[in-house]
Amino acid sequence: MYAGVGNVAPLLDDHAELVKRIAWRLHRRLPTCVQIEDLIQAGMIGLLEAVERFQSDEEASFATFAGIRIRGAMLDEIRRGDWAPRSLHRAARALKRARSDIERRDGRSATSAAMATELGMTSEEYRRLCDDITLTHLTSLDATLADQPALEVSADAAAIPERLVERQDLCEAIVRAAQDLPEREQWLLELYYEQGYNLRQISERLGVSESRACQLHGRAIRKVREQLGEFA
Repeated sequence: MYAGVGNVAPLLDDHAELVKRIAWRLHRRLPTCVQIEDLIQAGMIGLLEAVERFQSDEEASFATFAGIRIRGAMLDEIRRGDWAPRSLHRAARALKRARSDIERRDGRSATSAAMATELGMTSEEYRRLCDDITLTHLTSLDATLADQPALEVSADAAAIPERLVERQDLCEAIVRAAQDLPEREQWLLELYYEQGYNLRQISERLGVSESRACQLHGRAIRKVREQLGEFA
């Protein structure tokens, strides 16, 4: 435990604002269904762990050490995916099964129309489902990898490298596939995947609402997703 600390409550109070700052920074990059309170709660657990594990003779300050533990606890919460609606998890599994069934039965790639029919959906319902699943996957992955210092990445070396490779490959594939998109949609994807803007910031750059930016992003992704089958 932090040397000389008998009562941890004051130390927790002193660093509660740090927990909130880290939580809000991550929350900006997550779907709206993610509750900021859940991130803060996870961060407070990380802060408590930092108090218990910090050694006062370490070179790093307690604030630096605590920041790493706090963000790590929040990322663990995000990776578990508990915030995503269970219905969306079930739908994603059903979509994968339907695609496999069609390709095995027909011997060719499943079209959107075939997928909608297989799932008993209208074309519009299928389109919206794909948007929800795609946006949730990509946003979650971005949030997991966002703004992580080298020390934090090395602390989770078993999990992060494959995700880094996956994200790099995904971004490169999207850039290649986006060449035929309208200029506005190309710019949106460039801002999101290459420059690291979140949807709130992009909406301000485009002069539209955040929900509209989300729709534009989904439409752009939908146009290139046939070329990104390996990432589905």
